[in-house]
Amino acid sequence: MLKGMRAAALLLLVLVAACVGGVKGVNMQSDNAVQTQPGPSGQFLTIDGTRLHYQIEGSGPDLVLIHGAGGSLRDFTFSMVDELSDAFRVILFDRPGHGFTDRIATRAELGESPAEQAALLSKAAQQLDVKDAVIAGHSYGGAVALAWTLNHPEQVRALVTLAAVSNEWQGDLGAWYSVTNSWLGRNLLIPVISAAASRARLESTTKGIFEPDPVPQGYLDHMGTELSKSATVLRSTTQQVNGLKSHIIAMEARYPSIKIPVEIVHGDRDTSVPFAIHGQVLAGQISGANLTAMPGVGHMPHHADEPAALQAIRRAAQRAGLR
Repeated sequence: MLKGMRAAALLLLVLVAACVGGVKGVNMQSDNAVQTQPGPSGQFLTIDGTRLHYQIEGSGPDLVLIHGAGGSLRDFTFSMVDELSDAFRVILFDRPGHGFTDRIATRAELGESPAEQAALLSKAAQQLDVKDAVIAGHSYGGAVALAWTLNHPEQVRALVTLAAVSNEWQGDLGAWYSVTNSWLGRNLLIPVISAAASRARLESTTKGIFEPDPVPQGYLDHMGTELSKSATVLRSTTQQVNGLKSHIIAMEARYPSIKIPVEIVHGDRDTSVPFAIHGQVLAGQISGANLTAMPGVGHMPHHADEPAALQAIRRAAQRAGLR
């Protein structure tokens, strides 16, 4: 999985692209004129000193959506929430260090683990009176959804993973993760790359993450280019992804204990979180899990084949007796 989370982490790839291409010659003044920065779309809670951004849409059984590395809850509000809010109360969170949610202060120098993020979101869900929920997570968010299911099972009635990181991969994450996770990388390199990343770089990076599928028109502007390349998001992504492997290894042994309905959605051409290492293996680790393998689809299955992803979520709810 050498390329794995590098591609999944949208903004870390911006860092790589900017460095490989070089920041010299970037016309930051003219480029900034076409950058977009949407404000918070939801509300805020403070959980154990961490200010957390969330959004709720619709009514019905509770459905929690957790975004991937380098993203925000806006990944789901691009179109999916409109399709789900007629049948669910959809609860979306910005993960720690992403979107408009703060870092967990006690973990900011190490990177918040999936379990620590799940604990924070679980406490927020309690305050929002979330019960008997379907929990769905994309990419790194899938690892958080798995941790939530394992550690807070009383809240979860069904689980849906979308191109989720779930199993150990061979090798490391590459030199850039080592460099950017150093003190110099976090405090000097990342701010420079954040400031210099151009609109063209962001577009190229987003295209690489979606490949072989097209980027939906208007997606990057909806996500917010300024928010997407922020130093805070880059730093959070680097630290969280760097520490992910050891947590995944610890979680793997516990997957057979999951007894609720599980829907696994994964593209077979995903080079970020490869299907054969993650989705396909996870399907054999959880009894009764239903695997939706998407032929020819990459790392963004909920955009590449949104109807199939929506069907998996609805099927999970139905299997759990929530619809």
